[in-house]
Amino acid sequence: MRSWSAVHRRPRLGALLTCATLLLSLTGMPAWADTRDQAKKIHDRIAGVPPDETTLSEMAALLGSANPQDHIAAAMRATEAPEFYNVTLKNFAAPWTNRDQSVFVPLNDYTATVIGMVREDMDFRGILRDDVVCVGTDGSLPPYSRSSNAHYEEIERRGIDMSDDAEFDCTTQSSLTGVPAQATAGVMTTRAAAKAFFIDGTNRAMFRFTLMNHMCRDLEQVKDITRVPDRIRQDVSRSPGGDSRIFLNNCIGCHSGMDPLAGAFAYYDYIYDVDADPDGDSGQLVYDESAPSSKHFNNDNNFEHGYITTDDSWLNYWREGQNALLGWDTALPATGNGAKSMGWELASSDAFAQCQVEKVFKDVCLHPVEDAADRSQISDMVDSFRASNYNLKQVYAESAVYCRGQ
Repeated sequence: MRSWSAVHRRPRLGALLTCATLLLSLTGMPAWADTRDQAKKIHDRIAGVPPDETTLSEMAALLGSANPQDHIAAAMRATEAPEFYNVTLKNFAAPWTNRDQSVFVPLNDYTATVIGMVREDMDFRGILRDDVVCVGTDGSLPPYSRSSNAHYEEIERRGIDMSDDAEFDCTTQSSLTGVPAQATAGVMTTRAAAKAFFIDGTNRAMFRFTLMNHMCRDLEQVKDITRVPDRIRQDVSRSPGGDSRIFLNNCIGCHSGMDPLAGAFAYYDYIYDVDADPDGDSGQLVYDESAPSSKHFNNDNNFEHGYITTDDSWLNYWREGQNALLGWDTALPATGNGAKSMGWELASSDAFAQCQVEKVFKDVCLHPVEDAADRSQISDMVDSFRASNYNLKQVYAESAVYCRGQ
């Protein structure tokens, strides 16, 4: 058996740590190891890389403050890192640009525009309304093209820094794409979005994926069979397989709300040579307000008494019924014309703000909302997101501070 002196010759590590913590609390000395660890974690979560020594020290000093706003300021320092734009935001937005929701896609004008708008502290609701597209400024790059993604693929190949406004900047879509300013609608009218969601089909895909990406809801989650079906198009059979109950209990639930809103896309199409270019890689977005695109009349004999699209008007029947819970802005009209005003209807909802905050929270904290504390934090960040004029960097900062650990 070991002697008392052998067992107790050296203090245990826990005792040393307790003494050290007590000493720090008594002397008022900051726990630099803790704040430096937290600063590193915040920087890693936002930028994906460790901070340099100067940034780490500045962030640690701010985190040692008793003022919560200094903690947010510390996290905002991490958003200055080039990697936040070139990696974090690129990977954050890339899945929104394709139907597979894959991050493994080349840089494109949709993703680049999200990055540029965040960098410039733009009102993030503008991603569904504004006449904006962000491009590389180096004259040796392939120019922005309505029928090619070469400009963005070369930006990515060269590793051009999208955090630097001398290399990457935002301009108007209307000056580059030929789409009139009044017909632009943020990322919905970028070439990448058109290639993914206006190609073939009936243009309903653009609405569905916008709902998924920016309202965090798929059609099944907003299905409401109590809405008026008067705007459901002719291509939707009222008795699929000869059974009208399928329409009344299923189809009507999505189409009665979606079709009136998707009417905003009546004048858009993605045109390409099906034989020479079956994947549409050389296609382009076309806007023609002289008449609705022909795709709106596909299968019009399925139900000839259905709604016939004559213009780009839209109605929001989801302002009433169960989907009133999405929090629509009652200061806006529930109807309008074109994608720009319809995009603003979506972006002005409570669901839009909540969706952006939840996506950033998951991206930074590496887990979805799980408990009451998380839900309370989300609620606070939604309020802050609005108060900051919908600045997404603010949401990244607040999420990182919340998830920094102790």
